[in-house]
Amino acid sequence: QVQLVESGGGLVQPGGSLRLSCAASRTIGSFIAVGWYRQAPGKERELVATITGGGSTAYADSVKARFTISRDNARNAVILQMNSLKPEDTAVYYCNARRWEVTYGGYKDYWGQGTQVTVSS
Repeated sequence: QVQLVESGGGLVQPGGSLRLSCAASRTIGSFIAVGWYRQAPGKERELVATITGGGSTAYADSVKARFTISRDNARNAVILQMNSLKPEDTAVYYCNARRWEVTYGGYKDYWGQGTQVTVSS
């Protein structure tokens, strides 16, 4: 079983920065991809950023040039650096990791418990 633990959320003023961390109970390189999603009240969960096992990254248009996703292999973690935060970035942020599970017979998705990010003055 894989466990993902997010941390780093909190309250920040518009224009500020936060650094989210997703710590995995397995080697981060064992995942085909790790991503950050967010869900604001009354809205569907949306993809924010992903990083593949090969290091390729992708971002939602709304966060490009402001957010950066990266891997910390030494800590088995994936980091989301969020700069120039806006009120519309307010949401619960979830970490997702996908990897092949032999016993499952396919790719399986794992989710963290989420961390609240609030951008407000």
